[in-house]
Amino acid sequence: MSARSLFIPFTLFLVIAFLIGPFLIIVAASFSAGETLAFPPQGFSLRWIAKVFTVESFRASFGMSMFLAIGGTAAALVLGIPASYALSRYRLPGAEFVRTVVSAPIIVPGIIVGLALLRYIVVPFQVGITLALFMAHTALVLPYAVRVVSASLDNLRSDIEEAAVLLGSSRPGAFFRVVMPNIRGGILSAFILGFVTSFNQVPVSLFLSGPGVRTLPIDMIAYMEIVFDPSVAALSSLLAFLSIGIVFAAERFLGFSRYV
Repeated sequence: MSARSLFIPFTLFLVIAFLIGPFLIIVAASFSAGETLAFPPQGFSLRWIAKVFTVESFRASFGMSMFLAIGGTAAALVLGIPASYALSRYRLPGAEFVRTVVSAPIIVPGIIVGLALLRYIVVPFQVGITLALFMAHTALVLPYAVRVVSASLDNLRSDIEEAAVLLGSSRPGAFFRVVMPNIRGGILSAFILGFVTSFNQVPVSLFLSGPGVRTLPIDMIAYMEIVFDPSVAALSSLLAFLSIGIVFAAERFLGFSRYV
């Protein structure tokens, strides 16, 4: 066997190990029977997974993260669907500039976005913590909503909508009766992508969280500053499996890769 034929599988193995190796270590550590987070795990136990559901701060921050992920993604779709429709169906002046501005939260590092929101919006206007987090998560998810919905609209022939108008439907009626049902898969895919992105957001939430109001990832960081047991590893494993399950379900039932 030639050196080249051995090099390619070995390189592939290294790439896979680099990507999933840390995840496997965290999963293994979450089943440790020891009192501190360590690898290799000290025995096997499920008590740290059970403890995750008994920590009050985890439950409260999980509820906040769910609220921000669902509410922020829904708000982003309410704003993003009309914007995607206008950008896809009309030749608007400055359309490329609008796309660039909408994509800014993806391009700009999250730390800068969080600091800018804190310095120029939250502090000057005395915005509450929950509202600030909601606004930030909506802004972060909006680019994904616009991109995914725009891809669905680009794949939908515009003459189908025009035919509905010629047959007597109003323009809003044609949008809700013809366009929306045909891009339903794209909207659901945008919602799932936005939900996962918002739920796992750290840099922006780190700047905007405050006393009594934290997202789950920020609460996990704060917990590790005080306690160093495997419960954080257990919670990380549960969240990772939740995200993987959502993405696989989206791919299985919606053909997720067609819209992103």
